[in-house]
Amino acid sequence: MKVIIDAMGGDYAPLEIVKGVIDATNEDRKTEILLVGRQAEIESILNEYPHRDKAIRIVNTPDVIEFAEHPVKAVRSKPNSSIVVGMKLIREGEGRTFISAGSSGAMVAAAVLVLGKIPNVIRPCLGILIPALTGPTIILDVGANADCTPAFLQNFAQMGTVYMRRVFGIARPRVAVLSNGEEKTKGNELIAQTHNLMEKSTLNFVGNLEGNDLTKGAADVIVTDGFTGNIVLKTIEGVSETFTEFFRELIITDHRLKDAIPYFKLAMGAFAKKWDYSEYGGSLLLGVDGNVVISHGRSNAKAIKNAILFASKTADLKVVETIKSGYE
Repeated sequence: MKVIIDAMGGDYAPLEIVKGVIDATNEDRKTEILLVGRQAEIESILNEYPHRDKAIRIVNTPDVIEFAEHPVKAVRSKPNSSIVVGMKLIREGEGRTFISAGSSGAMVAAAVLVLGKIPNVIRPCLGILIPALTGPTIILDVGANADCTPAFLQNFAQMGTVYMRRVFGIARPRVAVLSNGEEKTKGNELIAQTHNLMEKSTLNFVGNLEGNDLTKGAADVIVTDGFTGNIVLKTIEGVSETFTEFFRELIITDHRLKDAIPYFKLAMGAFAKKWDYSEYGGSLLLGVDGNVVISHGRSNAKAIKNAILFASKTADLKVVETIKSGYE
């Protein structure tokens, strides 16, 4: 399994990115990594941490696309950036997947411009798995398309259906549209038109879904526009972090809970493992002709290691190839 990693993408790059790569290659001796970025900076970190030399190769790129830059302009003006070069390496077959914790906008733009869209895909979208009472649920889009049409959302639902069927073996994934009410009449014009379109499709459409039902397992695929989806994702992350911190302070300050501290720590660990973004590694960019994973901008070494495992699983299951072969 050869994975291409943007060493310069993310708030803690390149240190945490390189450390995550080292951890992944030490844990799985079959994994090989192409680290794309500024060679001198990468080598200085590699010299500090024990690693398998043969498992990691560096592709030197002088430029970096920053978060504040306009995505399309930056991709076109910086052909020697780590993101653009990484995409080109995927296109040329140098690796099976490309991972970056850098600018998600630049990643989407580079993927479309370099790899191209899969035929019949209107717009690529970002899908993220969240834990639900009955098993994982995928929400899409969570950031690639701020403004959407009903046709976009139906397209997202089609790709999400393929993903859940292929990865989790769900024969007929249930599809829902995120709305402010379950009734068909609820929602804005986008939701109303999408609901009508979904009803006429061959998808296993179960109707509208409210925000408080996101994690209850009422649907396997939940679609929304990227603006709303990104806010939902960040809200879930924030609530999870606040909840964990609240209980940490509670067991430290409330002496009545002294004897229960070991159990609280055990429960908190299990909760964090389900909801911590570093556990799942990243979001899959569905709809482009290549395996692309976009990790959280705050990714640490653990998140990068898990992103590599996640990307490997996706590549092994041939999710992209399945979408290319056609969907509902």
